[in-house]
Amino acid sequence: MEYTAQQIAEYLHGEIIGDPAVKVREFSKIEEGENGTLSFLSNPKYSHYLYESNASIILVNRDFEPEKEVKATLIKVDNAYESLAMLLSSIEQLKPKKNGVSALAHISPSAKIGINVYIAPFVFVGEGAEIGNYASIDASGYIGENVKIGENTQLHAGVRVEKECIIGKNCILQAGAVVGSDGFGFAPANDGSYRKIPQVGNVVIEDDVEVGANTTIDRATLGSTIIRRGVKLDNLVQIAHNVEIGENTVIAAQSGIAGSTKIGKKCVLAGQVGISGHIEIADGCVFGAQTGVPNNVKEPNSIMQGYPAVPVGTFRRASVVYKNLPDLQRTVNELQKQIENLKLVLGNTKH
Repeated sequence: MEYTAQQIAEYLHGEIIGDPAVKVREFSKIEEGENGTLSFLSNPKYSHYLYESNASIILVNRDFEPEKEVKATLIKVDNAYESLAMLLSSIEQLKPKKNGVSALAHISPSAKIGINVYIAPFVFVGEGAEIGNYASIDASGYIGENVKIGENTQLHAGVRVEKECIIGKNCILQAGAVVGSDGFGFAPANDGSYRKIPQVGNVVIEDDVEVGANTTIDRATLGSTIIRRGVKLDNLVQIAHNVEIGENTVIAAQSGIAGSTKIGKKCVLAGQVGISGHIEIADGCVFGAQTGVPNNVKEPNSIMQGYPAVPVGTFRRASVVYKNLPDLQRTVNELQKQIENLKLVLGNTKH
């Protein structure tokens, strides 16, 4: 389908700079823009691509002012990146959705399947499971006993949801995600071995959550591991037993949260962040890449980095010192030599 700049601007409540009749049929990156495509610019450091791009329409932030002539028609919006997401979502929703249950799927007779559900070949749905309206489960998915899947939730290929777990509405679980595997619970015995502690709780994922590919969320020992509404988990994230993650928190790839930790609302964890167990993180905290958090963070909206985690300003100052350590070591060695020489001189003077 083709859309004019006028149609797009009306949908986004944007301001057109250029030809309102120009049409686009697909999207492109700004540096690879071609005639008939729509692109966007949200980060000013990439603005040089704007003047070279052959895209027909480019979304820009409302406060952006070009420094020279632009070939494309511009649409000024409050937030170019968010507006692009709105357009992509709208077009995605127009695509026809699959529905129907494959004859190659195994559905327990006691399972409840909603209307317009899609269940692909080689999916297993266990006893007492409930699949909400318009949900979809791609090939080789596993839905355990008494699992509940909310309306319009998408489970991509190979997702495993173990028994008793609950997933809300409008969630997306990317390929290979595992929800409800046993938590890492073992009791040390007197002979040095470890006795497994049965994990009899579950996982509760609220509405509008996205779980990345090959991410694992362990079931609680007792009670529930809870992922609150709007949380976004990247690929390869590990969430341990009895963890609770607050609403709209975002966690990037290869991060790990140890057992029984509670993370507040609207926190941001960059890649490879590690959070110790049995601690609490206040709302709005931000942790830079590879940060290790061994203790409670009680101050909301803290921005921290390093191990152990310290305020980001302290971390940056310490990084400067760290880079200068070889020079500092040489200076210390030289000062030590001078002190020894002074001791010899003073010793000889006394005699």
